[in-house]
Amino acid sequence: MIKRYKALALQIECAAINSCKDKKTAHALMQKTLNTVLAQTSGSKKFIGPDLKLVVLPEYFLTSFPFGETIEEWHTKACITTDDILFTQMKEFCKKESIFLSGNFYELDENFPDLYFQSSFIIDDEGELILKYRRLNSMFAPTPHDVLDKYLEIYGEESLFPVADTKLGKLACIASEEILYPEIARCLMMRGAEIFLHSSSEAGSPNLTHKDIAKRARSIENMAYTISANSAGISGIDFPFASTDGLSKIVHFEGNVLSEAGTGDSMVANSYIDINALRDYRSKISMQNYIARQRFELYAPSYTNMSHYPSNSFEGKKPNKELFIKTQLNVVNKLYN
Repeated sequence: MIKRYKALALQIECAAINSCKDKKTAHALMQKTLNTVLAQTSGSKKFIGPDLKLVVLPEYFLTSFPFGETIEEWHTKACITTDDILFTQMKEFCKKESIFLSGNFYELDENFPDLYFQSSFIIDDEGELILKYRRLNSMFAPTPHDVLDKYLEIYGEESLFPVADTKLGKLACIASEEILYPEIARCLMMRGAEIFLHSSSEAGSPNLTHKDIAKRARSIENMAYTISANSAGISGIDFPFASTDGLSKIVHFEGNVLSEAGTGDSMVANSYIDINALRDYRSKISMQNYIARQRFELYAPSYTNMSHYPSNSFEGKKPNKELFIKTQLNVVNKLYN
């Protein structure tokens, strides 16, 4: 167990592949991006020092997001598997640099050939892929919830909320907007999570944003560190470049911001993580021990009996944007009509 070490939320520019005409061109750009990201990570470790053991990268750092592409088009152009050469390169890098690396990408799954999933990952310092989390809430992208019965049959319930027990502590991933869904963090905490690795691509502002408030809230209510990495702008797309820039930070388990990046490519959001201090804090009986007084049985019936956003929405249906819109409209109408 490494009791105290440094973590980094690496804020780095995202190069969009949207204008790439085919998978070969897109993959070449993804390779170029990865080379830059790994070089920046290596340089950051040289500057921060050997105590740097954990690095979190922004959301969809290899590709940016679908911007008008259909699910089928994005599936073909932007999605890869964890057997891809890009993952092999990341695994070798982690072993060479002796770091844990977390990020987010669009993933193919042979069990669901018509879909892709937005997945977060953790590679350990021995070059092993030790965790993969697939985003469960999304606006227009498929999630395991859309094919829930088949997904659970193949991967089991624990695949929905994975937590890795490592020498750096118990690590879990939260994808971007899901920091706004307290149930995600809570279910991870129930399984022991001590550090939330939050890959994000979010609006930057000098005012408190929804996501930025949520980072503090999730840390406070779950008594967990949050390491949140935002992009340093998105290039190569018809989208104001610096809209998603800044706000990368590390949040203490009491909700204090330990370090925060400004704008642009930055390694400033780095700080020490003290797992022993967190575990000591969680072990004390006090007004601040929110975990110790949680009464989950009170809430379970409300979730069980409330029919809201339906699971298995893509069962027997061709996934498309119109289906997402129709499903969300049905939820709204059900709530207010």
